[in-house]
Amino acid sequence: MLRQCTRPIPRWRTVSNVLYARCRTTAPCQPISPVSARTGWVGCLYSTAAASQSQPTTDGHIEILGRLHPTDSATNVSPTIVSKTTRRLHLQRNHPINILKRRIESHFRDYAVMDSMDPVVTVHQNFDSLLFTPDHPGRAATDTYYVNTNTVLRTHTSAHQSDVLKTRKADGYLLTADVYRRDEIDVSHYPVFHQMEGIRTFDKKKIEEEAKVDSETSAIQGAVLSESNPIQPAHTTREAQLVDLHLRHSLEGMVRDLFREEKDLQIRWIEAYFPFTSPSWEMEVFYRGNWLELLGCGVMQQEILDKSGNSDRIGWAFGLGLERIAMVMFDIPDIRLFWSTDDRFISQFSSGQIVKFQPFSKYPACYKDISFWCSETFHDNDFAEVVRDVAGDLAENVELIDQFQHPKTKRTSRCFRINYRSMDRTFTNEEVDRIQDQVRQVTKERLGVELR
Repeated sequence: MLRQCTRPIPRWRTVSNVLYARCRTTAPCQPISPVSARTGWVGCLYSTAAASQSQPTTDGHIEILGRLHPTDSATNVSPTIVSKTTRRLHLQRNHPINILKRRIESHFRDYAVMDSMDPVVTVHQNFDSLLFTPDHPGRAATDTYYVNTNTVLRTHTSAHQSDVLKTRKADGYLLTADVYRRDEIDVSHYPVFHQMEGIRTFDKKKIEEEAKVDSETSAIQGAVLSESNPIQPAHTTREAQLVDLHLRHSLEGMVRDLFREEKDLQIRWIEAYFPFTSPSWEMEVFYRGNWLELLGCGVMQQEILDKSGNSDRIGWAFGLGLERIAMVMFDIPDIRLFWSTDDRFISQFSSGQIVKFQPFSKYPACYKDISFWCSETFHDNDFAEVVRDVAGDLAENVELIDQFQHPKTKRTSRCFRINYRSMDRTFTNEEVDRIQDQVRQVTKERLGVELR
């Protein structure tokens, strides 16, 4: 799930977001949209009391989609995030996320569609089943929303991969879901976004027949393998080449269909690394003068197939972030808009049509700074959670503008600038001051910092 280089997490990325995340900046590859990709529209202001409820509830449980889950010292899911679990934008007809989802599904007509999975999954489903190491940074509480020690809000659609494969109900699957990650605040990142994952498996005994593609119509010259992007020991060279070619042929066809208005779309493949595929690739397309990163993919690790009761099969998988692509295709400049219930946004879109978003009037922004002394364990994402809980989607951007260490005490000071902007009205400075006062109070109480 591909995003910015501050997140060294190899999983499908989306803005958050393509099937895997990587930490890599490539000079010729620009952000996928003028302002990039991921946000939501709550339109409410949380009181200090409400914001403080991000800790475990008093009865030791938290309710998510009508189910009670026990909480413990690991719980870091806030009411702000829980409230998003009911929205499921990918199932709302005429919503840009749903329009994009349906266009991709129309290309893979024979694939089983799964789009209503529970967002609460086990740590095993989210990490262990996908071969994430115990010390992988993606497991950190600063990146992942923990319902409790053993349960999380899924950080990617891949959390359902093993369970889906165990059903053996189809050769191909398309999984679409809302996924959750603690993240920074700006117009291209949001703690909830939507991913689509595709899986295709083949009978090993029939690989020559099932994975065959029409080489005369394919622009791909076959797998380019190397020591850094190797064939798995469990696969023969021929098996890996057939699956890899089928994968890239299928995805090129899907992307050309997705961007069907672009008659001469250029596509390139970049070697990548993900813990659950090998060899692995990322796809980029040349769109509006820039190379844009679309998705991650690869030949599935045979261990995952074996453990899901598919030792007789071999397969590939891909993942992409729907917001990332929708922001480009629909010209949506701010990820918060995807969550808007304002009719001026929703009414612009119709099922099956790709139209360019017509912006509302741009209301003025108002920024406020906050500085404090913090401990070595402080993480910027913890502060972002405070701002989200207090200000909701009124916070357009949070930026670290200064930090320094005191030469004598060795204490660290950070200064953040919060940019407040409503999408539907102008806020007065007095209103923003009240929000800022709440941010300061909750930051002090929850994070244990010393305000300056």
